[in-house]
Amino acid sequence: MLTFALRRLLLSVPMLIVIALVIFLLLDLAPGDPMGNLPQTISPEVRAQMREALGLGEPLHVRFWKWMVQLFWVEPQVLIDHVFGTSLAVDKPRVLSWQSRAPVMFEIAQALPQTLWVVGTAYVVGILMALPLGIFAAYRQYSVFDNASTFVTMVGYSLPPFLTGPLIIFVFSVQLDLFPFIYETSHRVTDWESFTYQVRQMVLPVLVLSVQTTAQISRYMRSTMLDNLSQDYVRTARAKGMSEWVVVMVHVLRNSMIPVVTVIALGAPAIFGGAIITEQVFAINGIGAQLIGAIKANDLPLVHTLTFLFAVLIVLANLLADLLYGLLDPRIRYG
Repeated sequence: MLTFALRRLLLSVPMLIVIALVIFLLLDLAPGDPMGNLPQTISPEVRAQMREALGLGEPLHVRFWKWMVQLFWVEPQVLIDHVFGTSLAVDKPRVLSWQSRAPVMFEIAQALPQTLWVVGTAYVVGILMALPLGIFAAYRQYSVFDNASTFVTMVGYSLPPFLTGPLIIFVFSVQLDLFPFIYETSHRVTDWESFTYQVRQMVLPVLVLSVQTTAQISRYMRSTMLDNLSQDYVRTARAKGMSEWVVVMVHVLRNSMIPVVTVIALGAPAIFGGAIITEQVFAINGIGAQLIGAIKANDLPLVHTLTFLFAVLIVLANLLADLLYGLLDPRIRYG
């Protein structure tokens, strides 16, 4: 398995380079000018000097090469310097934001923890709710519980975050006054009281993000459970006198999880897309809000880097799903 993982990682490198090139070309061809928000009183000569300072006067292939070198070579050295106290990246050029002139990876590192707290918690909550919901709905097919869960999950999956967000705010914050609807990014957990407040302010955004996760995964779980419950090995296991718990929760569940693992692994990058909207609704200063702000300001280095990181996340999610197949199904062997 280790050999397979290393081989897949090596094969991912040229694919990520192609993805980086496509992202760079698409965003470079997009309409908009980073100088467009400047006052009209600035002279053309000064504007030209500013464009040169941003590197906009260089050819496209030169700018792409510099961005690749800075992202793949300089930034890892910066990380090594930060962890081990070395000086590998001293005075080396880094990818800079056009808005703040600060290193892009530094700005992402500042906003990423807020997103991970909300998105990670929402995804774990969604999975923990979806799996038992799908299992029981399949085992009690066409029951009142199955029909009710089908209706609720279909409605939850159909409603986008920009609709469920304000709706949940209206119910739980405005009408019931149970939870805050503005997420305080500057809040720090220092004692039990601050911890409880952190939990309370995470409830609504986590609820919004986990709704679609629960709906999607529970439907896949139900479908795969139903396929396996009708298989011959299930009837054989029951004929041998195995308890219903062992048949369903060991044999059927393990085989049913193989396709669901793909949905769970590939759904992790997708939930970051929902987080972009959710962070706007709840005023969370995460990478979603950061990406929206960079797009509005035509901050191409920040948009390039964030979009590429999303692509890296998708590639790693695919690799994780392939590795989990071997753990769930002993018949799968990696050469």
